[in-house]
Amino acid sequence: MKANVGGLDKVLRIACGAALITWALLGGPSWAWIGVIPLATGLFNFCGLYSLIGINTCKVK
Repeated sequence: MKANVGGLDKVLRIACGAALITWALLGGPSWAWIGVIPLATGLFNFCGLYSLIGINTCKVK
C-alpha cells in the first residue's frame, strides 16, 4: 500500500471521522459509525478508492 492521502485531505479525513464517531458515541444515529472509514484512511494515509481512480494527494515520493 503506497501512501496516497496527505496534507489537508488527511487532516479533514481525521477530523470528520472523529467528529462522526463522537456523535455516534453521544447518542447520534447508527450511520454515524461510518466515520471509522475516513478516520482509518486518514491515519493510514491510504484510500483504496483513490488508488482505483488514480488520485494522490500525498506529496511524499
